[in-house]
Amino acid sequence: MKLSPLGDRVVIEPIEEDETSASGIVIPDTAEKDKPQKGKVLAVGPGKMDHGTMVKPSVKVGDKVLFTQYGPTEFKIDGKEVLIGSESDVLAVLK
Repeated sequence: MKLSPLGDRVVIEPIEEDETSASGIVIPDTAEKDKPQKGKVLAVGPGKMDHGTMVKPSVKVGDKVLFTQYGPTEFKIDGKEVLIGSESDVLAVLK
């Protein structure tokens, strides 16, 4: 299914973190883990209107980004978990 977000919304595919800690300890699936905060942008809306001028989003499809942990809304589309949120939920683009 293709998804076309509206306004300044972005669709993000979360990237799961490594299952090993920095010291090399393997973290089991049963352990409570934080939600991922990294992801790949799958789709971007056209932007938002600001005083009659269209402001285009600063992220683009394919960017790897950091986003707020609880800002975007989770959805399952075609069996794949994605997040849909405002561009303001994106904190940075990873280079």
